[in-house]
Amino acid sequence: MRMNAYVAGVGMVKFGKHLDKTLKGLAGEAIQLALADAGLEKSMLQAAWMGNAAAGVVTGQEMIRGQVVLRALGIGKIPVVNVENACASSSTAFQQACAMVSAGLYDVVLACGSEKLYHEDKSKSLGAFSSAVDIEDPDGAVNVVKRIALEMGEPFDAANVGVNRSIFMDIYSMLAKKHMKKYGSNKEHFAMVTAKNSFHGSMNPRAQFQELLTVEQVLAARPIIEPLTLPMCSPIGDGAAAVIIVSERKAQAMGLRHKVHVAASALVSGWDYTNPLESVGSLAAQQVYESAGIGPQDLSCVELHDASAPSEIAAYEYLGLCAPGEGAGLIETKATYLGGRIPVNVSGGLLRKGHPVGATGCAQIVELTEQLRGQSGPRQVQGARLALAHNGGGAIGTDAAATVVTLLQKRD
Repeated sequence: MRMNAYVAGVGMVKFGKHLDKTLKGLAGEAIQLALADAGLEKSMLQAAWMGNAAAGVVTGQEMIRGQVVLRALGIGKIPVVNVENACASSSTAFQQACAMVSAGLYDVVLACGSEKLYHEDKSKSLGAFSSAVDIEDPDGAVNVVKRIALEMGEPFDAANVGVNRSIFMDIYSMLAKKHMKKYGSNKEHFAMVTAKNSFHGSMNPRAQFQELLTVEQVLAARPIIEPLTLPMCSPIGDGAAAVIIVSERKAQAMGLRHKVHVAASALVSGWDYTNPLESVGSLAAQQVYESAGIGPQDLSCVELHDASAPSEIAAYEYLGLCAPGEGAGLIETKATYLGGRIPVNVSGGLLRKGHPVGATGCAQIVELTEQLRGQSGPRQVQGARLALAHNGGGAIGTDAAATVVTLLQKRD
């Protein structure tokens, strides 16, 4: 979908373990930072889209999550849309907010994502992920893993699926094995992805993990499920990110110093496809490229959904950064490092920046906005003009249930 909206302000709290902070407090802090960055008063907001995925499970807050956050800041009266779309919750909130601004309904709106996943009862944290599948399926989440295993002739041990780990790690493990079998990628390639993202994350003060890791350290880390070690898996976390979106008319009236244009954004749901080269991510990316009249070769940088290290390599391929089967070669040649041909996850990605599910999508927009403004310090992508965000969520069948891809463009 072609868009015509502008990012006027961004705000984000450091991702991590915030047992001493509330969901309301984390979101409120990010929103205040975004308003200050935009130079706008809260009274100027005309509508808000509030993304969250797991508060009902982890904190018990249901139904009016966004209103609870905003009323604590003294914001009322305006339309508030609560958005829940698994890991794509706040990217969906952002996409929908931009669509409404592009349609001419509003001049100043808010998109925010927030999440608290850390809990003294770890079963609540893991439980937040087990419902992001079709639970009316007779085998529930187990069936997702089973289908992938059967598709590739892998042995399947249903009794141990999701034991002491998120069910999604079993899914990513099976998808990694599928890529290895089909294209010859290996465990070292996955470790290279984590090492790269640790290098980027070490320069990001808002990243959950800032320790620099070598490939050898990643390979030697605690095994989770073959071929994944702990650093190859995105962590749970707490955090929030917020974005102020304005119309072209408002952007001109504000005299925005750094114009970041939302050029295109696509929200796609999964479907039953038979072509192995099709995917939710590839369709969303294709729609964005066609809407904006550009190709992946035109991109300056990408923030993509590396919920596991193998997921990043697969995304290189379906986003068109390389041909199918050539993802391992991109990481081998360091093409996706800062300073490479197409820097990917310069924030540290989900693997190192962290993955507070409902906050991840807006956090990607925060990172890319700052890159296009030239405000990213030591991890700045030089000359960045076109930036792509990719955020997936949930699982049905053998693919994501929902995916959002968004293109941001620097305007002089």
